[in-house]
Amino acid sequence: MLGNVKQYNRIYLAYSYTDLRLGIDGLARIVQDHFLLDPFQKGCLFLFCGRRINHIKGLLWEGDSFVLVYKRLEAEHFQWPRTASQTCEITKEQFAWLIQGLVVEQKRRIQEVTSKRTC
Repeated sequence: MLGNVKQYNRIYLAYSYTDLRLGIDGLARIVQDHFLLDPFQKGCLFLFCGRRINHIKGLLWEGDSFVLVYKRLEAEHFQWPRTASQTCEITKEQFAWLIQGLVVEQKRRIQEVTSKRTC
């Protein structure tokens, strides 16, 4: 369910540390009070990470109820960005990278190199 990117209109990352003991109401309150966003936006996924970066929680409003998603990696960890900003909207492609354990924020763009054939 979490990896199905097509069902999300927008995806937000909470960059700061979040107490993952919080439930739906606590996470929705963080979205409203700290990020000044509406947690009742249908199709918006809000992702949170605690100090241990092998656990994440997602909060999603489906129009009539919230869905709380929890994902824990056993052997690896998420490449969770920790910057000064509190929250950031990411693309569906960046979300797929995050779920695969790749870095969401690229320091610089990788350029395509065309190989020259010599005969």
